[in-house]
Amino acid sequence: MRTDVTADVTPDVTTVATPEAAAAVRTEVAPEVTSVVRTDVAPDVTRDVTPDVTSIVRTDAITAVTRDVTRDVARDATTDVATDVATDVATDVATDVATDVATDVAIVGASVGGLTVAQALRRRGFAGSLTLIGAETELPYDRPPLSKQVLAGTWPAARTRLRDRAELDALDMELRLGRRAVALDQARRRITLDDGHTLRYGTLVVATGAHARDLPGRSGLAGVHTLRTLRDSERLREDLRTARRVVVVGAGVLGCEIAATARGLGLPVTLVEPAAHPMERLLGTDIGAALARLHTEHGVRLLLSTPVAGVEGEDGRVTGVRTASGTLVPGDVVVVAVGARPATRWLTGSGLTLADGVVCDDRCRAADRVYAVGDVARFGVTGPDDRGVRLENRTNATEQAVFVAADILGAEARYRPVPYFWSDQFQVRIQVYGSVPAGATVRVVEGSVADRRFVAHAEADGRLVGIVGWNAAARMRTARTLLDLAAPTA
Repeated sequence: MRTDVTADVTPDVTTVATPEAAAAVRTEVAPEVTSVVRTDVAPDVTRDVTPDVTSIVRTDAITAVTRDVTRDVARDATTDVATDVATDVATDVATDVATDVATDVAIVGASVGGLTVAQALRRRGFAGSLTLIGAETELPYDRPPLSKQVLAGTWPAARTRLRDRAELDALDMELRLGRRAVALDQARRRITLDDGHTLRYGTLVVATGAHARDLPGRSGLAGVHTLRTLRDSERLREDLRTARRVVVVGAGVLGCEIAATARGLGLPVTLVEPAAHPMERLLGTDIGAALARLHTEHGVRLLLSTPVAGVEGEDGRVTGVRTASGTLVPGDVVVVAVGARPATRWLTGSGLTLADGVVCDDRCRAADRVYAVGDVARFGVTGPDDRGVRLENRTNATEQAVFVAADILGAEARYRPVPYFWSDQFQVRIQVYGSVPAGATVRVVEGSVADRRFVAHAEADGRLVGIVGWNAAARMRTARTLLDLAAPTA
């Protein structure tokens, strides 16, 4: 990225006056253009990580190549055809250089997982070239505040940024924002972007996250929202300013947080959920019942055990949601929070195994020199009957990213995390380490549910598998250690 190619290319450009000579120029110029090597890449790191990656080309280098080829060819041309030939040569060279550049490590996805991979590589001394590609135009930002502080209007968007511009520049990486990856060619180690450019890589990290699932009938209706991005949060906040009745479909973490935030703004809120309790899959029935009481006490109308069939509207505006039994739940703002699907469409036909995520082994490898991190990764698959695990939370995204950075540099360990997430609702912080599977025995070991401050243990098959804290952050400090000790040995 720092080496100008003009000096290398110009001596090889000779007089061209015929199409045959133009072909010769292409033959001579192209190898020189594709052999520009970053001068600051440590030779040993470059050799180990990307033995076949040798070219990083800047836009100003393209301009230099085009200018020098055109000047030298046109100067000595003696026929009218020479001008056309010179133009063709310059165009071909510029196009080839502009659309196919290379990087040692390419990271697709510029949220917390992707950015953390880049940071961890630099912290470990990696001196090779990095490229971070993000579909959104914003600088990388944190997502947990989107359903709380940003939605409530207590935080400006800038406060969610994971790093400011100066800190990103200090990572010495190419940051391509507003660009989506649309295809992967594993054999050639090449990513195609939505603007037609391609990027060759030595190692690829897929960190594209997930897209919100939707409900039937939403298309074209104003007032219907999902929430995955900063722009989603800002649009929903704008709609809440004039909302009369809010309906939130889905009482998982995201739906419960949105309902709590909207209710905190003084709006009438109905929370619709097919399960018998909010966050039941994550908390179990007993603690889920306590969460239901919390929402009810704060004025949220709960419709539990109520599947939703779709969204209804009139004159282009949403009027509510229709339940499976046919009842219309009225609302002029509807938020759909019914889960997410991994963002893997761009990998179709790539040869990677896709099954509700990018399937990875216990080192988070999807293929040779291809890794996945965060919501998109289904990791720990060690055989045909092993489904592995896919975790949708910020903690896993960061821990997995740090692990993958170490593996890229040769660590070769196994990724065996203790799952963890937290949720803030109505001044209550809920923390969960491990999991609370269906049928688990849940017992309060400290505090009490009545006092709204407790720690509960979840046990399955006689073994501790999950720990839940309710406004008990100090008491949860040993939770990860306890679960580590209780985990079966490999």
